[in-house]
Amino acid sequence: MGRIFEVRKHAMFARWNRMAKQFARIAKDINMAVKSGGADPGSNPSLRRVIQNARAVNMPKDKVDAAIKRASGRDATNYNEVIYEAYAPHGVALLVETATDNPTRTVAHVRSIISKQGGNLGASGSVAFQFQKMGVFRLDPAGINQDDLELDMIDHGLEEMGESVGEKNEPQLVLRCKFENFGRLQEALEARKLSPLSAEHEYICNTPTELPEAQANEVLELIDQLEQDDDVQRVFHTLV
Repeated sequence: MGRIFEVRKHAMFARWNRMAKQFARIAKDINMAVKSGGADPGSNPSLRRVIQNARAVNMPKDKVDAAIKRASGRDATNYNEVIYEAYAPHGVALLVETATDNPTRTVAHVRSIISKQGGNLGASGSVAFQFQKMGVFRLDPAGINQDDLELDMIDHGLEEMGESVGEKNEPQLVLRCKFENFGRLQEALEARKLSPLSAEHEYICNTPTELPEAQANEVLELIDQLEQDDDVQRVFHTLV
């Protein structure tokens, strides 16, 4: 086991209120989890996962509880997950994950942002083949016997495990599995009383794109602008 490959981490939310955006993204995730599996975290593993992620970004418990209550109400907004495929400048592939109650509005915004930055929105299937959807769990490695954990988790769908760092350069242990094994691995970690720092699906690129710094910055500028849009949850890309 060595250092796990991850695409470039850019300075997300550099020009806007990062915490507000994170809370808004989590609130939408809570909405969709409650709609699909109910408001009880004990019987809804998707909701448990989102609540873990809320803790990871220091979302206050009262805001989490309020989001669950709103999602359970009759007048709750219905969000749908829609993924747009695109190319940024210099051939970098993008998957733009959105949660929207108005796809017509969302696609217009996404297309406008991408085209203004020299990219183009693609048809369904034009980009997705370059990514693999995986479950990704991030743990604090302190006190974990990594060899024992890896051997144990292989029986529960673990594909790869390795070391990485978080946004503040803090050490992290990253576990990846095929997305269809997400629940199995989540339950196995819970059985070992390990609480992930985050547990999400991610689109992992198969073939990364390496660019000179100036061109890479053009791509990162586009990604930043997409992530500022209210409907955009996350942007996955192939830039190394």
